[in-house]
Amino acid sequence: MARKILILAREAGETMEMADIENTAFLPAACLAGDVPAFYEQLAAHESHFRQLYDAATAAGRKLRFVASYAPGKAAVGLQAVGPGHDLYTLKGKDNVVLFYTNRYVEQPLVVKGAGAGAEVTAAGVFADMMRAARI
Repeated sequence: MARKILILAREAGETMEMADIENTAFLPAACLAGDVPAFYEQLAAHESHFRQLYDAATAAGRKLRFVASYAPGKAAVGLQAVGPGHDLYTLKGKDNVVLFYTNRYVEQPLVVKGAGAGAEVTAAGVFADMMRAARI
């Protein structure tokens, strides 16, 4: 998600780098130490942590979403509990949503929603961009 918001920030004219994005972690530090099998072991070991996050959101009538945001000069990613009035509340499966708040869309954002591309489509797009750049 941090990479996606970095791309959008750069498209908006920012000269931002990955280190400039505020990342609010929700994974326990032990999950990030070690290799892939260790990651999955730590996920299981910290089940109560994840259950608490989920239960707290559910008790408040909210759903957990991993959200990226951008405002001039600042980008951030992190887990958020969003309520039924939020455009991200109804997301399902591989859905992606971008909310544009602009001078014209101040109170209610312009919403662009669709299925996420997935690994194959994304890889094909990156490859096409590389081929276009090589021809320049």
